[in-house]
Formats: sequence, structure tokens, C-alpha cells
Amino acid sequence: MSGGEVNGNVAEPKKPRRQTGDKPPAAAGQGRRNGGNKPAGLEHERRFGNKNAAMPAEAGTPAAATGEARGNGKPAKQLVTRAKKLKLRSPNQDVKEKSQRLRDVRLAKSDIEPVRVQKALAASGVGSRREMEEWIEAGLVQVNGKRASLGDRVGPEDRVTVKGDQIKLKWPDRLPRVIMYHKQEGEIVSRDDPEGRVSVFQRLPQARSSRWVAIGRLDINTSGLLLITTSGELANRMMHPSFEVEREYAVRVLGELTPEIAKEMTAGVELEDGPAVFQRVYQRGGAEDGANQWYNVVIKEGRNREVRRMFEHFGLTVSRLIRVRFGNLGLPPRLKRGQFYELNEAEVAAVMKWSDLTVTGKKKVRR
Repeated sequence: MSGGEVNGNVAEPKKPRRQTGDKPPAAAGQGRRNGGNKPAGLEHERRFGNKNAAMPAEAGTPAAATGEARGNGKPAKQLVTRAKKLKLRSPNQDVKEKSQRLRDVRLAKSDIEPVRVQKALAASGVGSRREMEEWIEAGLVQVNGKRASLGDRVGPEDRVTVKGDQIKLKWPDRLPRVIMYHKQEGEIVSRDDPEGRVSVFQRLPQARSSRWVAIGRLDINTSGLLLITTSGELANRMMHPSFEVEREYAVRVLGELTPEIAKEMTAGVELEDGPAVFQRVYQRGGAEDGANQWYNVVIKEGRNREVRRMFEHFGLTVSRLIRVRFGNLGLPPRLKRGQFYELNEAEVAAVMKWSDLTVTGKKKVRR
């Protein structure tokens, strides 16, 4: 038997022991100004606390947010696989041309109204508005060389720095992005979770130089349609109670929902946090002699667990809850759980028009 073989396997030669004082070998990509092989843009976003900035995964692993508990009492971050994009056939030529025209629309800088500095920073993906307010109060934000205050407003011509670095602010001068995501049970609609659970924002692609905003929320045990956009104005418009946007849910119920109960639900009932009412209730199916029955309900509010609590009020247990529509957007049959679809520019323009907003998110002025 030769000295280099053990049971037929080739033994690797021993590596020479590194002597004291020797420099360790340089890692691939070392020497770049951000101090490693992390892309500079992502490193910049991570520095400013943008939890929407996901670092690329190691080779051979899913694109994911990973981590380890470092003895600080926090749970280790889970390995999160990115959501797959729903592939559809290319739209017809008319839609393509309309989308291209809308893609080229830009609002003049002089027409952009100044906004509070914390809102501008949050919309540009630097961090949440609450974080920006804390940083402003701590003196970490400057506007045109002067320490910023919470009441300060900034426009496209102003120079804003955070922790000494100039920030390229993102302005709503063009059509926003809108994503339809089929949320799975077990995911949360939040960026911050002390329990380390999987967030929908970890699943979705990164929004460059802006920040994803969820239009309404779904609790961890509810699945279905979740709309996500880069336009805070669109999100506020669709969620505001005065706009009364309909949300439709498919509900699997353990127990019998009688016509009398359905009538009471559409008339309104008093819950612990105020009155609640379903606009419509109708049966969708299920075995006639089975314990579970499917119903669809339509509601114009988004209070916490409101649909479940409505059924619990009548002693009925919801065993499955799926949102199938929000406003004028329904959950596409082909959009499977864990997948997302990004609306094209023509579709986004239709959503903005339906929401009574201009393509850049401003409220339309009636003449």
C-alpha cells in the first residue's frame, strides 16, 4: 500500500503550519473599501439599519437571511428561501407600449412637494419612520449642514446626511411598484420580531433605493393575498377606514353557520373593541354532512383578527382563513402559496386610478 492511500482513498497532503507573524491569506474580494466581499451598496444599507437589505446567500444555499445566536438571548435567524416569481405569458403589444410610456413618466422636481425629513428617509429605504425619528432626536441627521429637527421638511434640492454620509433620497416622481404575494401560514408581516419568525419581507426581492410597504396585514395563521408596494401614499389610501376598501376572505368553519347567524353578521355585532359587520356572507361549499364548511365573507375593515372574532362571537371556530381579494385585486388562481407576481406598469396605473391617485401617488384634484 502506498503512503498516500488509505483504504483506497487519496489522503490530502498536510498543509504547512503557519508561523507566528505570518499574515493570513487574503480572502476573495478583500481590499475593497467596505472591508470584505459584501457589495458596497448592501453594506451601506445595513449600516443605516435598513432591515429590507438582504445580504446574498453563500453559494449552494437558497437566497436567504441566515444567522446564529451569539449568546445574546435572541433566537437564531432561520434559513429563508426566497419566494418564486410567477411567470406569465408576455402581454400583447398594446399593453407593452402603454407600459413603456408609463415607465418613462417623470414628475418635474419643481412639482414635488417637500415632506418631513423622517418620511423622506423612510421612503428611501434608510429605515423605519420611528427609527428615523429617534436618529433625528439623537442628532445623527443633518439637512444642508444643520442639525435636523422632527418638523423639518426637505425637497429634491436639499442635502441630507445621516451619520456623516450623504443619502440619495428617493422621491415619488414615477409610477410605484406593486407586488401580489400569496402569503403562507407561519409567516409574519413585520420586519421586527423578537421570536425570530420568518417575515414576508425576507421572502421578497429587495426594493432598490426604496422600501416595501405592506397594504394591510395578515396574522401569522392567515394565508392568501398580500399587497406590497413602494408607495406609502397608495398603502395609506387603501388602508384608511374612510376609503372603505373591501377585503374578501374564504373561511373554513367548524360548526353550522345558520341563515339567522349570517343575518346577524351582516346587521352588525358588538365586539370588545367596537362594532363589526360583514358586507356579505355566502356559502362556497363543503360536504353537506361534513364538520367543516367553506364560506366567503366581505368586510371593509382590517382590525386585528376581526373575521375570526366575528365567528367566535357565535361559537364557531375558524379552522382556515384565506384572503382572496383586496379592493379591485383578486388572488390569481395560478399564484401558489409562497409565490409573488409583480404588476406591470399598465396594471399599476389602473390600481392608482382606482385609488383616486395620480401615477406618482398624489391625490387627484377635482375641478
